[in-house]
Amino acid sequence: MQPLLKTIVEARWFEYFIVALIILNGVVLGLETSASVVAHYGRWLEWANGAILAVFVIEAILKISAVAPRLRLYFGSGWNLFDFSVVVVSLIPATGEFAMIARLARLLRVARLISTIPELRLIVSTLVRSIPSMGHVLLLMSIIFYIYAVAGYHLFHEHDPTHWSTLGLSLLTLFRVVTLEDWTDVMYKAMEMHPWMWMYFVSFVIIGTFVVINLFIAVVLNNLEEAKQERLESLRQPPSKNEILKELRDTQQALSRLQSTLESSDLKH
Repeated sequence: MQPLLKTIVEARWFEYFIVALIILNGVVLGLETSASVVAHYGRWLEWANGAILAVFVIEAILKISAVAPRLRLYFGSGWNLFDFSVVVVSLIPATGEFAMIARLARLLRVARLISTIPELRLIVSTLVRSIPSMGHVLLLMSIIFYIYAVAGYHLFHEHDPTHWSTLGLSLLTLFRVVTLEDWTDVMYKAMEMHPWMWMYFVSFVIIGTFVVINLFIAVVLNNLEEAKQERLESLRQPPSKNEILKELRDTQQALSRLQSTLESSDLKH
């Protein structure tokens, strides 16, 4: 029974079925935001949510049963723990003081799409493993922000107190500049004081936006390549005992046929 369950949960059709169900769940959640749809089809949407949750519960039971009693094979995976937690939280009744939590838990089912598709899992794993490396980039960016914020305060706080009256407001203004959101309005206001003030903003945009963001991209790409290599290594499983015995039997049969052919050839001569 257990090998059959393992075959089912590892089958491609089963994976595609779960992905389709997660997408359907997302569609249902989107329809629930329409008052007119809920008024006409609210009961059907509730039944759909219940049916989808029931399938997710069955999926978790099948996956756990497929590795029982070695439950560590299931709960040892962070993605399996995430899926199991989503199912458990989704069982919270959508009534009373837990109604809001239950509705938010339904949204987590859509996030299961990440854990179901291997390519998305690879991207998320890459982002997580990039966090330590990004610390140094964030430190560099913080130093640049602080230097420019202090300089901006001393240069513009009297002429443009709306954006530069305090150090905190100066940092917030620089964040607006680095996102390139209407930053030219701030620059033109500063240029009313002196035409050469554009150099302050252009230099910050070049350093803060183009250089630092490219550093972030470089870190992510580097970790993505490492994650791909680790995934390839994990897919290269060592041959099992049965596979080795099968190869030996096939080799013995091939040698026997070769020996028979050689003996036949010798007899003819």
